[in-house]
Amino acid sequence: MLKGNKGEWSEIYTLLKLLGDKEIYVGDENLNKIPDLLYPIIKILRDENNGNYEYSVNDNLILITGEDDSFSISIVEFKQKSELLLNKIKKAHSSSFDVPEIEDFLLQIKCSTLKAKSSSKTDIRIVIHDLKTNLQPELGFSIKSQLGGASTLLNAGKTTNFIYEIGNCSLTNDFVERTNLIDTRSKIKDRLNAVINNSCKIQFNQTEKEVFGNNLILIDSLLPNILAEITFDFYTSNLSKIIDLVANIESNNPLNFNTANNHKFYEYKIKKFLTEVALGMMPAKVWDGIYDATGGYLVVKEDGEILSYHIYNKNKFENYLFHNTKLETASSSRHDFGKIYEKNGKYFIKLNLQIRFLK
Repeated sequence: MLKGNKGEWSEIYTLLKLLGDKEIYVGDENLNKIPDLLYPIIKILRDENNGNYEYSVNDNLILITGEDDSFSISIVEFKQKSELLLNKIKKAHSSSFDVPEIEDFLLQIKCSTLKAKSSSKTDIRIVIHDLKTNLQPELGFSIKSQLGGASTLLNAGKTTNFIYEIGNCSLTNDFVERTNLIDTRSKIKDRLNAVINNSCKIQFNQTEKEVFGNNLILIDSLLPNILAEITFDFYTSNLSKIIDLVANIESNNPLNFNTANNHKFYEYKIKKFLTEVALGMMPAKVWDGIYDATGGYLVVKEDGEILSYHIYNKNKFENYLFHNTKLETASSSRHDFGKIYEKNGKYFIKLNLQIRFLK
């Protein structure tokens, strides 16, 4: 019996839904489909534990081809089963559940697991027909579902901590202890405010982990400083959405870019960063700039509509990431940040960067 959470069942739903629709629409930055930008689906490729399978669209049939056999199933069945599965996912209350109503159908179409076997971030591979170029590229996608909880883009860890030096003031042991004991709901912000109200200056020093810092420098030499400013602004204001935080830093221009000609320095660099994270960059692993097999996202909306965002349409993909992500506070105890500490006679505080999709 197949059991999984809403995100895992969303992978199967995506397979059934796309084969039933026979086409996929591109979305805009506001998660609306662009009516005149769609791709007919030629086939979907899926790697199962029991072999590799192709699901080819052939008029009103789906031709399923494996290593040893080949057979057809009506597209109508895929439509019906996708609708049934969507309703079950929406109504599910437990973290892990089964859907016995489609169990036999999934076995019939050779889906023995909910999550396709993959060594990369790719959840599904689709061969499309590009009507503009008449090419049939194979595109890899990671599936992001709004049917469950909001997904993370950049996971928190000690790897994503930024270290700030506290200077321009004298800190007593009593002040440090009292500040670190602040345990309000917004304790990180309140601790920072206590430091700022003590006439101290808080300035970015370095990333806690060298690999993450160098990954950022590889993308853009000033990216560590820009992300440090944005992270600090998040913890000292009511802003959380990436688009709002970037607007704020554009206005303040802490890196003193020449903006006389209205260049969007910060927006451009942050979009580049979000794209690199989405397509393979991980904080703890040396980033070589080579994207893994995935090239974009399929977003399963709350109403079951599926939209595509792919590096194949670079500007739309970047705008989607830019408009649909936010910073959030992770566990400060687990990731060791948010407290003043002393090292070699100087005082520092760490702040953590975690990025999640909007729900």
